[in-house]
Amino acid sequence: MHTTLLLLLAGSLVSASASSYGKRSSPTVTLDSATVTGISSGSVNQFLGIPFAQPPTGNLRFQLPQSLPPYNTSFSATAYGPACPQQSGLLPSLSGLPAETLEYLAAINVSLASLPSGEDCLTLDVIAPADATPDCKLPVVVWIYGGAFQEGATSIYNGTVIVDKAISLGVPAIYVSMNYRVNAFGFLASQEVKDAGVGNLGLRDQRLALYWVQKYICAFGGDPTKVTIWGESAGAVSVGLQLVANNGNSDGLFRAGFMQSGSPLPSGDILEGQKYYDALVYETGCSSACDTLQCLREVPYQALLDAVDQSPSLFSYQSLILAWQPRADGVFLTDDPQKLVQQGFVADVPFVTGDCDDEGTLFSFSTLNVTTDAQFEEYIQTYWFPTAPSATIKEVMQYYSANISQGSPFDTGTLNALTPQFKRFAAFQGDAMFEAPRRLLLHNRSGKQALWTYTSKRFKTLPYLGAVSS
Repeated sequence: MHTTLLLLLAGSLVSASASSYGKRSSPTVTLDSATVTGISSGSVNQFLGIPFAQPPTGNLRFQLPQSLPPYNTSFSATAYGPACPQQSGLLPSLSGLPAETLEYLAAINVSLASLPSGEDCLTLDVIAPADATPDCKLPVVVWIYGGAFQEGATSIYNGTVIVDKAISLGVPAIYVSMNYRVNAFGFLASQEVKDAGVGNLGLRDQRLALYWVQKYICAFGGDPTKVTIWGESAGAVSVGLQLVANNGNSDGLFRAGFMQSGSPLPSGDILEGQKYYDALVYETGCSSACDTLQCLREVPYQALLDAVDQSPSLFSYQSLILAWQPRADGVFLTDDPQKLVQQGFVADVPFVTGDCDDEGTLFSFSTLNVTTDAQFEEYIQTYWFPTAPSATIKEVMQYYSANISQGSPFDTGTLNALTPQFKRFAAFQGDAMFEAPRRLLLHNRSGKQALWTYTSKRFKTLPYLGAVSS
């Protein structure tokens, strides 16, 4: 039943606008000895911007998230908290595409850097049916946003529509979403970071929020034993990584997972982020410091954010080879996530994982200057498999025909060939980042735990994009 509910709700989360209802008296909940006041909005109550961790500012920058002491001062939870620091990065300028494609791209090609943001950002939102009481024991969905681990915020998703829809289906539920640190603020990686034990801070933020749910969701009418973690794109990858974190020990934080366009990725070791760390150290003037990590903690906020913006983004030339991403740190992620899957270190909970048919198209606009077989081969060798022998690269190329009718958007014949290599690129990148990780997860867990999968072909006729990752 809950799997069916999430499938029905999944398509409406991003596109829905805030609902308009008549106002009632403001709802309240008690957390420890504090009264928290929310917003009454029709059939739901909203509690927004609730702090769940100490602000990761000052000397807590680039540190593990720290729990809050018990709430002892009443406060209003009537507005979203600020987003965590966002990395800028937009699609290259495109022209000559059909209007419907340009309209779609314009809708997603909006930098979140303009959102109210700052380092004091670790807040979460709870949206519950208005008639929920502490003895209701309602199921809970915890939404983890995407954004390529470089941007994202709870405020751009309207969880009210999710709860309203659940109520209308006769299966009321509670929606929770948390802000977590992204880009270098959340996924700094290097020898220095490994030595300090502060890798994967964004994932640690998510984990701490899940502990908060266990402790406090009863006050809103939720059941801590009925938590499903749910995400899209980088949020879906995050769900997959929470499944394998701590060698698959979920600590009872969730009973199911739902992954839309993302699965555990072959992220590699935390030391593979050294060059990006070193570049950040250089850009911030910390190169001569005895302790470069401590120096980064002391860099003025705007100077650090400007330096982060100098690093490669999702729509830079290297695209899906993300500068800032989860990596095996030997503690939270004890090994490469896909190796953990193969070794059986996966939380034994039911899960759903699915992809769109043309996941790679959106990320192939950054490489339109790659137009020949030789350039395609060079790109794969340079960015995707730099240590692989050339014979292996040539074998990979054989699986991705230069025949444009074989590329993505799939099943569109000779249409949508923006360049001679565009559809080939899209097919390869969709497989490498989405389809292959999903199938590896399914192959290793089928018959061992309850699981479901799907392929979405929504937007299949959208020119050049097809059933795109969104």
